[in-house]
Amino acid sequence: MSSVASAGPLVVPEGNRNKEQPKVPGGSVARTKAGKTTFDEKYDKVIDLLAHDKTLISKIKSTAATYGIDPIHMIGAIVGEHTYNVDAYDRLQTYYIKAVSYAGDSFRFGYGSESVLDFATRPEFKKCADLTDSYKLWSCREDVWDKTFRGRTVGGTAFPNNRFSAVFFQPFFAGQTFGLGQENPLTALMLSDMVAKTSGYPKLDAGKAADVYSAIMDPDKSLAYMAAIIRRAIDDYKTIANVDISKNPGITATLYNTGGSEERAAALAAKAGRALPEENYYGWLVNDKLAELKALLEEPRPTASNRPVDPRKE
Repeated sequence: MSSVASAGPLVVPEGNRNKEQPKVPGGSVARTKAGKTTFDEKYDKVIDLLAHDKTLISKIKSTAATYGIDPIHMIGAIVGEHTYNVDAYDRLQTYYIKAVSYAGDSFRFGYGSESVLDFATRPEFKKCADLTDSYKLWSCREDVWDKTFRGRTVGGTAFPNNRFSAVFFQPFFAGQTFGLGQENPLTALMLSDMVAKTSGYPKLDAGKAADVYSAIMDPDKSLAYMAAIIRRAIDDYKTIANVDISKNPGITATLYNTGGSEERAAALAAKAGRALPEENYYGWLVNDKLAELKALLEEPRPTASNRPVDPRKE
């Protein structure tokens, strides 16, 4: 065992490593302008949604406890997604209604006339064939895509130079994510085993696209997948890089935004010394607003208006 491993995990403290917020990507800026709104307005809207939806806060706390994480990590992910990627709906019920609208649609995951499951039977995917764990299986398939098919012509077919999830798992338009946690279908498929084991929800099947969309659109199930993503990122950094990111919601938010926690943890581990991970623009906001985000999880203090009545004084 190395001296680094024997020293115990390096705990990443709260706060940002960058003094100023890293640059927000142009795509996020363009989407926000197209919606005739601003990041500040979107941030205020999602904060208002969370502040006035005690049922949602309760579900976040319960789900976080099930996955052994601090609920502030889930709050950070929701706030980041709805500030930079989409606009929050006015209330949780709208997400349920939206989920129902997708559940009945008939669509599939694939590229051109080939479904993703048929595509995965090609000989190039032979090394993935015996994998049964959903995370390892879909990670392997994604790796094969990147190394063998992405941006190349194989068997007379030219494949796009784009992410596996964008090419095969976005039947509406590339880059689209869904639900309260703004998850993409490939991520949900990867974490299907963990969610099935931890929360008891049925395992997902790439051959049943509507079920996958229903899972990531339904707020209750979406929270489970959100927690699983964060749990996986924390575990990857501890086991691969010997770094504990569980105390820094900005780092977990960054990984929620970027994905690839396994690869990023490996890259951090390869650096000389015991390097600290840095937050991106999305995680920077979470750390910068941490006190306000933590307040969303606090129980209201009794006041003259909400203090329980003492029946002995009635």
